[in-house]
Amino acid sequence: MLFESLSLIEPILKALQEEGYTVPTPIQSQSIPLVLQGNDLLGCAQTGTGKTAAFAIPILQLLSANKTYDKKKKVRSLIITPTRELAVQIGESFRAYGRHTGLTCTVIFGGVNQNPQTAALRAGVDIVIATPGRLLDLMNQGHLTLRDVEIFVLDEADRMLDMGFIHDVKKMLTALPKKRQSLFFSATMPPEIVKLASTILQNPSKVSVTPVSSTVDIIKQCVYFVDKGNKNDLLIDILKDKNIKTALVFTRTKHGADKVVKVLLKHNIKTEAIHGNKSQNARQRALTNFKEQTTRILVATDIAARGIDVDDLEYVINYEMSNIAETYVHRIGRTGRAGAKGTAISFCDAEEKEYLRDVEKLIAKKIPVIENHAFPLMDHNPVKAPKQQQGRRNFRTNDSSAGRTGHQGPKPTGNNGQKKWFGKPKASR
Repeated sequence: MLFESLSLIEPILKALQEEGYTVPTPIQSQSIPLVLQGNDLLGCAQTGTGKTAAFAIPILQLLSANKTYDKKKKVRSLIITPTRELAVQIGESFRAYGRHTGLTCTVIFGGVNQNPQTAALRAGVDIVIATPGRLLDLMNQGHLTLRDVEIFVLDEADRMLDMGFIHDVKKMLTALPKKRQSLFFSATMPPEIVKLASTILQNPSKVSVTPVSSTVDIIKQCVYFVDKGNKNDLLIDILKDKNIKTALVFTRTKHGADKVVKVLLKHNIKTEAIHGNKSQNARQRALTNFKEQTTRILVATDIAARGIDVDDLEYVINYEMSNIAETYVHRIGRTGRAGAKGTAISFCDAEEKEYLRDVEKLIAKKIPVIENHAFPLMDHNPVKAPKQQQGRRNFRTNDSSAGRTGHQGPKPTGNNGQKKWFGKPKASR
């Protein structure tokens, strides 16, 4: 199947051709026709499956079919997502696919000066992509209304719930018109997510692609058993391999990410961190440097990493095992995208063996162990690490500031988030 077979309008097909898109992914080929028919949609799909295009392309087409030309444009589509990085990524995708449609959009998130965002809203935009905290803040200040929204998207619903955004989402729903089209996407479907979906969707069509427990087969996975105190030395030893041009390194905490950066910089390895204590400008600068390979290593916490989409990223290194098995799948899904090669390396100390067992149970396979290395595990019986509670408390502890007003760290000035006319952007996936 080709995109031409999905009954898309010429301006969108032209943009897709310019982006190098020819064959839709499974979620795109299934979702686009359903959304174009005006159906509500319940999608189970993780990051890396082409989910953003699955809703962005039909939204652009539906809005293009009935353009509004009044001086004060109304917000006609609202996309809610849990993190700043993912909001920016979705905004880039809308600009890429909609560059020939004449539609406008803005991205709204906390951690930056709100003035460029409010100026864009005053000028009028068709599409708003937002994190919940800043959106509600601007609504309370009277800078925007949701009463004219025709298409609503709740993206990464499971992570939204984990980060404690459920009350914000419920407040938002009361401000939306009852007559609307709603699209709901989540990587997992536990009972609380199904319950939330039932309050948002009406007779939805359902699409399920790549269950969370299924890691991409093309990704080469391995694990090193190593004492916690030797992880830095092991990381430096691995990075001596010049074939590793860039690597995304995961830690569980912001503090841990900063410590890894300091160690690598001392060894003249160009490294930057991306997490909730960094200003939005600093995070975007670090991500841009990483994409352009002027920074070799990007160290990230799990929440901050949502939305990181880097072409041809071949290496992901789990410096610390995640205490939530599903998060491992999301982490390694940053590599091996769109059929490209991918390698996922995990460091596991004695305290983390239980986390490793949970991962292997989830993905239903044993991860190969690298036995012959310079820093083998010697202390096999440290104090057992307590399992952290999943949900709001856990995520607030590790990276509580992502996407929420009032928890952003320093607030730099700048023009992030301002309105953009669709023009030729950097290619987005």
